[in-house]
Amino acid sequence: MKTKNTPFEMFSLDKIKDEFIGEPGTPRRILYEQELQMELLGGLIRKVRLERNMTQEELGKLIGVQRAQISKLENNTTNVTVETILRVFSALKAKVNFNVEILSNKIEIAG
Repeated sequence: MKTKNTPFEMFSLDKIKDEFIGEPGTPRRILYEQELQMELLGGLIRKVRLERNMTQEELGKLIGVQRAQISKLENNTTNVTVETILRVFSALKAKVNFNVEILSNKIEIAG
């Protein structure tokens, strides 16, 4: 979309992501979205921890991990389990809700 005052074409963020990362539902796009969500989660953990006036070491002690593990979690440099996320937010006295969206009607059960 060109405007009268600029010779540059404008693109939406979604269009740029579609072109350079991949269309929604493609493996590369799914990985990108998951990494983005984990980064946001790490930032949220840091924000709440600081609002509670806790150090990384104090939070780590509450859930039984080293300070370095909390740092890695906040900076999205480690894989993390749902159990760890729940323990962290429980220690921070925060309620956690997960939304699960079924993208396909096909369900297979190994038997």
